[in-house]
Amino acid sequence: MCGIIGINGIHDASPRLVEGLRRLEYRGYDSAGVATLVNGHIERRRAEGKLSNLDMKLRDQPLSGTVGIGHTRWATHGGPTENNAHPHATKRVAVVHNGIIENYQELKDELTGHGYVFESATDTEVIVHLVTYYLDQQGMTPVQASAAAFKRFTGAFALVLIFAGEHELMIGARHGTPLAVGYGDGEMYLASDAFALAPLTNRICYLEDGDWVEVSRAATIVHDASDAVVDRPVKTTAVSGALIGKDGYRHYMLKEIYEQPQVIGDTLNAYINPETGTFTLPDFPFDLAGASKLTIVACGTAYYAGFVAKYWFETLARIPVEVDIASEFRYREAPLPPGGIALFISQSGETLDTLEALRYCKRQGQKILSIVNAPESTIARESDAVLYTMAGPEIGVASTKAFTTQLTTLACLAVTVGRARGAIDQERMQQIAHALREVPARAADVLAHDERLKELAQEVSEARDVLYLGRGAMYPLALEGALKLKEISYIHAEGYAAGELKHGPIALIDDNVPVIVLVPSDALFEKVVSNVQEVCARSGKVLLLADRKGIDKLKDKVRWSVELPACDPLVAPLLYAIPVQLLAYHTAVLKGTDVDQPRNLAKSVTVE
Repeated sequence: MCGIIGINGIHDASPRLVEGLRRLEYRGYDSAGVATLVNGHIERRRAEGKLSNLDMKLRDQPLSGTVGIGHTRWATHGGPTENNAHPHATKRVAVVHNGIIENYQELKDELTGHGYVFESATDTEVIVHLVTYYLDQQGMTPVQASAAAFKRFTGAFALVLIFAGEHELMIGARHGTPLAVGYGDGEMYLASDAFALAPLTNRICYLEDGDWVEVSRAATIVHDASDAVVDRPVKTTAVSGALIGKDGYRHYMLKEIYEQPQVIGDTLNAYINPETGTFTLPDFPFDLAGASKLTIVACGTAYYAGFVAKYWFETLARIPVEVDIASEFRYREAPLPPGGIALFISQSGETLDTLEALRYCKRQGQKILSIVNAPESTIARESDAVLYTMAGPEIGVASTKAFTTQLTTLACLAVTVGRARGAIDQERMQQIAHALREVPARAADVLAHDERLKELAQEVSEARDVLYLGRGAMYPLALEGALKLKEISYIHAEGYAAGELKHGPIALIDDNVPVIVLVPSDALFEKVVSNVQEVCARSGKVLLLADRKGIDKLKDKVRWSVELPACDPLVAPLLYAIPVQLLAYHTAVLKGTDVDQPRNLAKSVTVE
């Protein structure tokens, strides 16, 4: 949700930094700040709340300087206080940062041992202290110190650094989280979104994952992850104040797929305390852990998120769960028990079927909890309690990042309820917290298979029918994969529970039907392996999405495979969602369909 802007220029930076931040307000934030170089020294102004508070502070305490960085922050590590607001700085270095430094506690302990004193509760502060350590105690230059520090960080992040006394240098880095370079007239810029740079330039270079860049007023030097100097194309963008840009991606959908490491991280940071590994959900005006039953209601992709959550709640919390499609739920006048809680999931918060189901549940005396991406939406306003996903604007009709942030929120909720009910112990809760915190980095690893999935999409694009198979929480993912393919490529696809294969769908297997199987290493692994062998024995052409264990077990049987990271089975749905999204996307591109606005579909369905 956070926003970054940096200016290395010839005019006063601070008013333009604030204007750039204003264009990033749509991401959501609860504090903001800027830092500039004034006579060679780093000076900062930060404020809690809205940009108007920062504006007032800058009017009272003007900030000169032509080199500067700015940030809008959604509180993650540490509360939404001025002290935790970005930029963070030492006397020598200042930084603004999006994403997560997953190993920050390890680095913090190391730097504390070297005598560095931390002043905030953020993970970000380790960046400036580590770079300062390399400057002070290792005698490195700013460029050398930055390159060395980047190699120490794990997680998904984007950041921009400025240095005391270095009026011709600004350094940016991208690792799993977007960062763009803007080319001006005698000035250069960095931003997390080209939308922030629209008033300043329309010439944009989008850094690739792992890139870092040296920025002077007149030029840039881009390095890849190995530190080699590389060329990245500079493109002319048509982004204006009325538009949210595609950041160089061909479609909004692809951009939003690639934003998932960042937004999953943003969502996790809202609900997990990184210092303690504890889940920090808001207080509800009802006892969720004491509910006699949980009823989950949603539509489309949000319904599949709820279906995954059914497995989580029943396994981790031992609470009975019913999950239903909103358009069906209220018309059968479902009996609901006293003390029950109804959970509604909607990206827009305006889906009419879901809203009417919510109102039915209220009339039946249920307490209402909603998960939405739009704080001012009708569903949010009519709920007793709300959890917000941190996906930011999702323009593509086919939901991607909204889905994975819904899953992220639901996972945090299920673990919290499970711990409160005594169904899982503290050790298991911390194991899950650790596994979830690794998801943004692992999601970035999955995105590295994009080219391979693009190649495989050629095979899928030639099919008339496609089957998706999964067991356990992978069954709803199979349904979601089939939905994605249908809605944007218009190829008929169906998802099945793999154990049901022999009860009918196996009759569809032949050499013309691709079968996409999701096989993480979980308790059902061997069962799914048997199902895959049944397909292969009937000349089915299988695309296997699995970790190394699955690949090794089935590599001689299946037609194609994509190796995904090994992970805790609980978080597998978050990672396995990404390849099915990419496969659907590339298939649709090959079919020549309107990826972002597929026929007959709308982003927010406000009619029954």
